[in-house]
Amino acid sequence: MKTVRTKAIVLRRTNYGEANRILQLLTPEYGKLSVMAKGVRREKSKLASGIELFSRSDVTIATGKGEMGTLTGARSEVFYQKIVTEYDRLQFGYEALHQITKAADMLDEPAFFELLDQCFEALNNLVIPLKLIKAWFWLQLAVLLGQGLNLATDSNGMKLVEDARYEYDVNDQVFGFHEAGRFTSDHIKVLRLLSAQLPHVAQHVSGIEALIDDCLWVAERALAH
Repeated sequence: MKTVRTKAIVLRRTNYGEANRILQLLTPEYGKLSVMAKGVRREKSKLASGIELFSRSDVTIATGKGEMGTLTGARSEVFYQKIVTEYDRLQFGYEALHQITKAADMLDEPAFFELLDQCFEALNNLVIPLKLIKAWFWLQLAVLLGQGLNLATDSNGMKLVEDARYEYDVNDQVFGFHEAGRFTSDHIKVLRLLSAQLPHVAQHVSGIEALIDDCLWVAERALAH
């Protein structure tokens, strides 16, 4: 029997038996893990407060060869409680959980943990516009999955420039020059910023409110294929 201690975010909780739960955890060191939390649904369980959704916890897991691990300790480090106070933020929180769960099934990427934790932190800050958080999340996830937007050149391989307008080709996932295009160099700058910085940094950029709807439209299609 081996014991490991790690930070974790609960991706999913499934009731099992009379008082147990099977937890799907995301960790920075071990990726996605399934563990048994025995007796956690009992009123006086010491583990219950450490396995809430939308929280980051410090957990201890006992593992045996070929067996599901058993949760032996759980302490909540941060509970992002403001997420549940606004319906739209809560819904996107669940969407982020779903998308990261799918991504972790496809790829062993330690940065998924950091992205999900940063997403929860941003959602918990009610000052940061939700649309900005969504655009940032989709762009960041696309990068981790190797599908990051090409924000350097257009469909002809030419550098994206200041005084041009563009349309975005969803099929080829590239911007193409168009005289009456929907997107300007300001949109490109915002997309670059969101691909490189956290939401709380981007929210202070002047004029971003007028650009974020179009940027979100592009970001939501970054993983379309």
